[in-house]
Amino acid sequence: MKLGLLHTSSVHVPVFDGLRDAHHPGLELRHHVVESLLERARVEGPDAVTPQVRAALVAAGEGAAAVLCTCSTIGGVAEALGPEVGVPVVRVDRPMAAAAVAAGASGGGARVGGPRVRGPRVRGPRVVVLATVESTLGPTVALIEEEARKAGREAAVRSVVVDGAWERFAAGDSEGCLALVARAASDVRDADADAVVLAQVSMAGAERLVLAGAVRVFSSPRVGLDAAAAVVAAARGDGRAPVVGGVPGVV
Repeated sequence: MKLGLLHTSSVHVPVFDGLRDAHHPGLELRHHVVESLLERARVEGPDAVTPQVRAALVAAGEGAAAVLCTCSTIGGVAEALGPEVGVPVVRVDRPMAAAAVAAGASGGGARVGGPRVRGPRVRGPRVVVLATVESTLGPTVALIEEEARKAGREAAVRSVVVDGAWERFAAGDSEGCLALVARAASDVRDADADAVVLAQVSMAGAERLVLAGAVRVFSSPRVGLDAAAAVVAAARGDGRAPVVGGVPGVV
């Protein structure tokens, strides 16, 4: 069985092919790229492209057991359309959001390359959302708050657009974009947050550049693909997929 992927940028195709080769060999991917979805959603909002997202999901889901939507801006719209298009739709950032909430629930202050600092905690997880485009912030913040409510907690979410990062990405300077994102993530201190969320798939490479001792950083491609692969496996009877945050495949 195939997994369909709906992208709003062709640069994501090799990212998910590489993750498939490394972690899910044998999983057949069917990529469908519609860049205009993000272009319009950035200007008019995600709901404005609902009919176009529906059509794109139908195309991506042809012959597939599930569709993974890799765009965080339209992810909520795509997920909601799943019952209409007749194929399970996984939004790539839901497992990431659930993991970030869980990190805060475990006491927070988790550090990369350093000891955990313990101290007074706020009621729920403190999450900083980094994005390169404004349109991604609303859907990502709402998703984290939803996952926190499921966990019986109240998240404190702060959102930041990384200045200049999108311009670098749009100009083809991916490394320059990632450097700016990593700098922003490294500047977040564990006194201020329990987790940093990289809202877009295109930001995931910044994880390797974040300075040791920074707040734990979460990105979506690996865990999103894991969740979608588990849906495909369950559909073909390979076993029952575990569920975290309403999405099979992440433990």
